[in-house]
Amino acid sequence: MCLKVASRWYQTEKFTDGVTLIREAHVAPWLRCNIWHIRGRDRDLVIDTGMGLRPLAEALPGLAEARPALGIVTHSHFDHSGGLHQFDHRAGHAKEAAIMAAPDAQNTVADIGYVRAETFSALPYEGFRHTDFAVKPAPLTQLLDEGDVLDLGDRVFKVFHLPGHSPGSIALFEAQTGLLFSGDVVYDGDLIDNLYHSDPAQLAASMARLKELPVSVIHGGHFQSFDHARMIEIIDEYLAGGRRITDADSWLSGDTPNGDLA
Repeated sequence: MCLKVASRWYQTEKFTDGVTLIREAHVAPWLRCNIWHIRGRDRDLVIDTGMGLRPLAEALPGLAEARPALGIVTHSHFDHSGGLHQFDHRAGHAKEAAIMAAPDAQNTVADIGYVRAETFSALPYEGFRHTDFAVKPAPLTQLLDEGDVLDLGDRVFKVFHLPGHSPGSIALFEAQTGLLFSGDVVYDGDLIDNLYHSDPAQLAASMARLKELPVSVIHGGHFQSFDHARMIEIIDEYLAGGRRITDADSWLSGDTPNGDLA
């Protein structure tokens, strides 16, 4: 099948509390990450940046204006970090910094089988081939760690270092609203803990920490958002041995994955 170039690459959905969800509409629902835009009084946050196949300014015209915007990676995997190079101000954990400075197919896990022809329902640009995909270097300009605070002027987010999915995985929590941006530490779908730098025991410990937080809504790295009660269910299922992906081929050959948003 010959794919056409998409006239529109991104779709957006506005939430309450000044949050906008951005998705790469023509990346398969089982892969595409949630890109979260938070509008602040003094500056904006963009949490995770997708595969970076088209400029995020198409979805967020304000990013092209003279307004500070901080691009944050919850971790360095290709589906979350591909667009980070589009930002002048780039933040993430120190344990992901070397990867973002010199990304390749192995260290961003773009080589484990998820980037394939059927990943895309349209082309981002003429001549695109999935075999040519690569994350561009985006050295971090700000290192984040446990307890750091991101102040937007009228909103404050606290950083939690939650390793396990990757060594430098982070989440952002806003105590005033109870919003948690959890990256791939927890989302409402099958979870991955078997990558080259994953650690299931650390992930279990990170999840246990989340159970103690007074969260109201969890905006995860993939699939739909959910509440605190659902988070507890997901974590308990994982701790009991469920919700695991072994490899791309076996997962994609099964039934429609949890949380399909097609």
